[in-house]
Amino acid sequence: MSRKPVSTETPATPDGAGSTTEPVGAGSPAPDGWRKVPILVVALTALLVAMLTAFALPAINSGPHKVPIAVAGPDAAAAKIAGQLEKAKPGGFRIRTLPDARAAREGIDDRDIYGAVVVGATPGAKPEVLIATTASPTIATTLRTLARALDPATADSGVVVRDLHPPMADDPNAIGLSAGALPLVLGGYLAAAAIVTLLRDPAQRAATAFGFSIAGGFALTALLQYGFGVTNGNYALTSLAVTFSTAATCWTIMGLSALLGGAGLALGATMMIFLGNPLSGLAAGPEWLPTPWGTFGQFLPPGAGGTLLRSTAFFDGSGSTRALIVLSGWLLGGLALFVLGSRRQAAPGAAAPAPEREPEPTLGKS
Repeated sequence: MSRKPVSTETPATPDGAGSTTEPVGAGSPAPDGWRKVPILVVALTALLVAMLTAFALPAINSGPHKVPIAVAGPDAAAAKIAGQLEKAKPGGFRIRTLPDARAAREGIDDRDIYGAVVVGATPGAKPEVLIATTASPTIATTLRTLARALDPATADSGVVVRDLHPPMADDPNAIGLSAGALPLVLGGYLAAAAIVTLLRDPAQRAATAFGFSIAGGFALTALLQYGFGVTNGNYALTSLAVTFSTAATCWTIMGLSALLGGAGLALGATMMIFLGNPLSGLAAGPEWLPTPWGTFGQFLPPGAGGTLLRSTAFFDGSGSTRALIVLSGWLLGGLALFVLGSRRQAAPGAAAPAPEREPEPTLGKS
């Protein structure tokens, strides 16, 4: 007599309670997650070290590095003063000679030089030092200090120091503008990150980016000029400068994100925040940073934007040509990347989100 095979299937109950089986390892942490723990710890620690290095090294190694200044006056006397300056700060200054004080003033107004020493035309006359605090408060302070040691014979009676571009009364140390360096960079970056996260349509993203750049530029300038009393330049011109700088940063990030996704946002943060902000030179001038990092920083949006802001806020736009060219390149490049990335995403062959899978029927259900 043959025996029927015994069924091992759990009979279904009306409420389906007997038909569910708990997966193996349910309720326990996934092994793959634990493998990521040490990787994340090491990666985040490396990121922290990189951030400290990027922000601390330029400050630690700061100082005058080929700062452009001038000595004006008779050739023999000017050559003597230039030699004293070079001896006091070897490699710290790039000194040019000018015929007279008028030429020195024009050079400062045009942002070709940070300051000048005007030698007296008669023997024994005290030299005159011309500075521009709003061009760089740090370099202006350095020139004040050096002025008193130019000639021991005149040091006791003092050297005349004339500030051609003094700071505002509400910002006597001329540090208010440099305090806005990080908000300028973060504003453009965070705006771009929010736009690409909250909006999907390219036209809506573009409209928001342009609108934010304009509104943010005029609002930030109003706060600096009328709220804090930091600047006194042409309000419209300064606002356009901030708008242009913000747009260059915002569109660069949006373009990288459209083309590379999350990796683009990470690359943008590296360029703008980890490199661009500490190398911007907005606080003391790019010549105060180690060579060649000060020059390199001027080819990134934060550095070029800071130079453009200072030039428009205090010098009626003088010395802003290179900054305008650099920012134009970043803005146009960001727009091109944005268009290219948006077209790729809209292409018929672009990967579409995977549809949600329907739950499989449980065992034993009819």
